Amino acid sequence: MGLLDSFEKGLERAVNGAFARTFKSGLQPIEITSALRRELDTQAAVVARDRILVPNKFTVRLARGDYQRMTAIGPTLIDEFSQLVQQHAAAQHYQFSGGISITLAEDPTLSEGMVQIDSVSVKGTVSWTPVLDVAGKRYPILKSRTIIGRGSEADITVDDTGISRKHVEILWDGTRAEANDLGSTNGSQLNGAPVHKAPLPPDSVINIGRTRIVFRVLAQAASVDQFSDLRAPGDDQGGRR
Repeated sequence: MGLLDSFEKGLERAVNGAFARTFKSGLQPIEITSALRRELDTQAAVVARDRILVPNKFTVRLARGDYQRMTAIGPTLIDEFSQLVQQHAAAQHYQFSGGISITLAEDPTLSEGMVQIDSVSVKGTVSWTPVLDVAGKRYPILKSRTIIGRGSEADITVDDTGISRKHVEILWDGTRAEANDLGSTNGSQLNGAPVHKAPLPPDSVINIGRTRIVFRVLAQAASVDQFSDLRAPGDDQGGRR
């Protein structure tokens, strides 16, 4: 599978189910993905033998109908665009001067089906935002400990009779994550192997019962006084200490 194929298939998964009904006609999210990819490749600037800079702030201009369909989804679609831009940049060894920012804008001069990308490089800090994709829904990790289970006392409640009331917990210390099974009846799997306690690298998959959980870390723009650590999660080895 080529890079563009895997790039687009990731977005196809993001617009499955309820999203798919929104895009029966008109501009497709994959077309925006391809436009963002082309913008990165076109604007890539070689500043040293091992340093290729690309823009990190993007304005996606759309016709009114396309803009309304895209914005109806909310921040989840922007998160998917940001992650796919991040993945393409990593595959091409591009570097950003700051966190990724993507904004949708309505442009009355454009016809439906057209997309125009404006991009600039904005120096700034990076906010590494951890999220959990659970059964088709995205949950930002807002606490150092997030419990997933069937019971109402869990932080993320999942309707799955195959999981325990408090099944698994995700620990996050600001740069690294860890997954711990909480003594569940049916156990947990991390990337296809049984797990009790283990470090959780970005893009890891946890399976509990019939539920699939994906841990992701998104690079997003942050204010200078919000974060001072620019290291990508996973740069350090091991789990929480």
